[in-house]
Amino acid sequence: AQAIFTRGKLRSLAGPSRSPALRCSMSRKFIVGGNWKCNPATFKECTTLLKEWKKNKAMVDATKVEVVICPPALWMSSLKEPVEALGMSLSAQNVGKNAAGAFTGEWTADNLKDVGVAWTLIGHSERRSKYGETDADTAEKVEKCQEGGLNVILCIGELLEEREAGKTDEVNKRQLAACIPKIKDWSKIVIAYEPVWAIGTGKVATPAQAEETQAAIRAYLKQAVSNEVAEKVRIQYGGSVSPENCAELIKQPNIDGFLVGGASLKPTFMDIVATVGPSKMAEMWPKYQEKMEKEGCNAAAISAFKYNYGVLASGANVMLPESLLDPVESLPELEKLNIKPDARLLKKTLILKLNGGLGTGMGLDKAKSLLEVTDGNSFLDLIAQQVASMKKEFKANLKFMLMNSFSTSADTLEALKKYTDLGTGSDLEFVQNKAPKVTASDLSPATWEKEPKHEWCPPGHGDLYPAMLGSGTLDNLLKKGFKYMFVSNSDNLGATLDLKILTHFARSQAPFMMEVAERTDADKKGGHLAKDKATGGLLLRESAQCPEEDEKEFQNTERYKFFNTNNLWVDLAALKAQFKKHEGLLPLPVMKNAKTVDPCLKESTKVLQLETAMGAAIQCFEGATALVIPRSRFAPVKTTNDLLALRSDAYELTKDFRITLAEKRAGVPPDVKLDGRYKFTKDMEKMIPNGPPSLIDCKKLVVEGEITFAKGVVIKGTVTIKNASGSSKEVPAGTYEDKTVDL
Repeated sequence: AQAIFTRGKLRSLAGPSRSPALRCSMSRKFIVGGNWKCNPATFKECTTLLKEWKKNKAMVDATKVEVVICPPALWMSSLKEPVEALGMSLSAQNVGKNAAGAFTGEWTADNLKDVGVAWTLIGHSERRSKYGETDADTAEKVEKCQEGGLNVILCIGELLEEREAGKTDEVNKRQLAACIPKIKDWSKIVIAYEPVWAIGTGKVATPAQAEETQAAIRAYLKQAVSNEVAEKVRIQYGGSVSPENCAELIKQPNIDGFLVGGASLKPTFMDIVATVGPSKMAEMWPKYQEKMEKEGCNAAAISAFKYNYGVLASGANVMLPESLLDPVESLPELEKLNIKPDARLLKKTLILKLNGGLGTGMGLDKAKSLLEVTDGNSFLDLIAQQVASMKKEFKANLKFMLMNSFSTSADTLEALKKYTDLGTGSDLEFVQNKAPKVTASDLSPATWEKEPKHEWCPPGHGDLYPAMLGSGTLDNLLKKGFKYMFVSNSDNLGATLDLKILTHFARSQAPFMMEVAERTDADKKGGHLAKDKATGGLLLRESAQCPEEDEKEFQNTERYKFFNTNNLWVDLAALKAQFKKHEGLLPLPVMKNAKTVDPCLKESTKVLQLETAMGAAIQCFEGATALVIPRSRFAPVKTTNDLLALRSDAYELTKDFRITLAEKRAGVPPDVKLDGRYKFTKDMEKMIPNGPPSLIDCKKLVVEGEITFAKGVVIKGTVTIKNASGSSKEVPAGTYEDKTVDL
C-alpha cells in the first residue's frame, strides 16, 4: 500500500503491483491525463487548483509517470508555465483537421507547436456525439498531428447500447482502423479507451472488464500493425476514474494510466497521479509523520520537515552553479549612512540570540555558549551583560529572547537564573524543533535502539522561522506590537542591537536585511552573497550548494565580495505574510549533511541530516536587502582556532561587553590553524596554561605537533611552529616574526 498525504490527513492507497518482469518486458511509462473540458468557471480557480496540486508534488516520481493536463483552449498559454513547473505537460482538447487558412474557429497542429503545446486529445466521445465528428474526421486530425510532430491522445470507446449488444471490440477496432493508416510514428500516439457509458456517470468498469477490453485493443494492434507497436503503445483507461478505484485499475497489465475527467478538477487528482507513480516520499512520509506526531512535534515543525524531505526524495538538484548567479557589485555601508537614530523603534524590536549549538565539534556536551571567553565570563554571561548595558544606554526595557535547542535549553536556563531582568519561561526562550535523521541507503527514518535520542537532530538555524511559528512566539510578538527582530548567533559577541542599523532598516521598509562583511582569504570557504541571474534578487550560496567544478569561483573573493555574518533583521509582519503565502512554511533551500546516526560511532548507520540556513530566507522576501558592516560586529567562534584568537589580545572587551577586533587589526582577524590534536577545547586549553600568546600583530599562526606556550610569547606576521618529536615541547617566551620555528 502507498500512503498519500492529502489536505493534512493520511490516507492509504494501494500502488501499482505489476510484477517487475512484466513491467520490464513492456517498457511502457505510465501516463495520466487530466481533461478539464470546459471547466472550471474562472481562471482564478485554475491557479488555485494548481497551488493545491503543488502541495503534493513531492508524492509523485516523475520518472515513473507522465502527466498531461488539458485545460480550456483560452487558458493554455497562461497555464503553460505553472503546469510545467509541476513537472506536467500541457495538451489541447482538440485540433483542426485543416492546415493554415480560412477556417474560422479552428487551430492547427502547427499552431499548437508554435505556442509550445506538444499534446492534443483527438476523438473524444463528446466531439463525436455532440459535434458529429466521424471516424474519418478523427483520422484526418491524426494525420495532421503526425505531419506536425504533435503527440496525440487518441480516444476510442463504445456507447452503453453497443456494450450491451456485445459490440465493444467491434467499435474499438472500427475507430482504430480508420486511424491506423495515417500513423507513421507510433511513439507519438497514446490510446485512451473510454467506455462512453462510464464517463461522468459514476459508473466504472470493473478492473477485470477494463483489462479484458484493453487486452483486446492490444491484440488488435498486434494483428493490424505489429508486435512491436502493440507492446510499446500506451493504453489509458478513462471512465469515472477516482482516487478510490484507481489503485486496483492500475494493477492490470494492459492499463498504462488514465484519462481523468471530473476528478482532475480536484486537489485529490494528485492522489491518482501518486498512486500511479509513487515517489519515495509517498512511500516513506507516513512513517515520518507518525514518528514526529508521536514525539509531540508541532504542525509547523512537521510541515517544514515534510518540505525538506520532499526536496530530498524528489532527487531535486539543490546545487547553485555559477551559471545561475551574478556577483553583488556594491551595497550600502553602515559607516557611510547619514541617518539619525530613532530610539522610539526600540519598543517595537526584539533581540534574539540563536543558542541551539552543543559545540560537539569542539568536544563539548553542553551548550557552546557556556564556554569561557574571557575573565571567567561565558558567552551567555557577556550576552546578559550586553542586554543590561543596552537597557541602561537606551533607557528602555528591551525585549530579549533565545532560541534554544532540546539539548541546550536546561543548561542555558540554569546559567541565566542569576540574570533575573532577562525574563523567564516562554518570555525568555522558545525551543528549536528537532527533525528525524534519514537513513542514507533508503531514505527511511533512522532508528537507533541503543540511544533513541540519536534518531533526532537539529534542522539547522533556518528552523528559526518554523520554530517561531509553531511555538506561538511569532503570533505573541505581533499581538504585543513588536515589528522588528534582530537575530544573531550566541557565539558572535560583536553582534549587538545597533540603533543606527535599526533605524536604517525601518526606514528602508525592507522585509528582510542581512548584515554582510567583506570577504578575506580567511572567509573564502564560507557562504557568500550573490544575485539570482534570473530574478536579480539576492540569495545566499553555502559551500554545500556549490558544485565541485565551481569551487574555484566560489572561493574567489574578488568576484563574490560579501559574506553573511548571520546578523539578520526581519520584519515580523512580513514573515507572517510569507507563512500565509506558503501555507505554513518557508521554502528555504535544503542542504544534506552526511553523518552517522551515533556521532561517536563511525560504524553506525550512515544518515542524512536535512538542514536549512536562516540567511537563505533572503531569497524568500521580495525587496530583501543587505548592509555592509565593519568586522567589529562579527566575532564568531566555530572552532578552537577561533577561540584561541578570541581569547588573545587581537580582540578587546568593550565597555558595553562586546568582543571586537582591536583597532590595530584594521578589521582583519588573525588566521589561526592549530594541529588536529587541539580540535577539542580541553586540549587547546592544555596548550595555553599561561594564557594565549599575543596575536595583535599576527597575520597567520600555524601549529603542527604537541606544544605549550610559555608566558610572554608574541607572534608577529606569519609564523609556523613545528614539533615532530612526538612529545610535548614548550614555545619559550619571546617574539616570533615571519618565521618557522622547529622545536
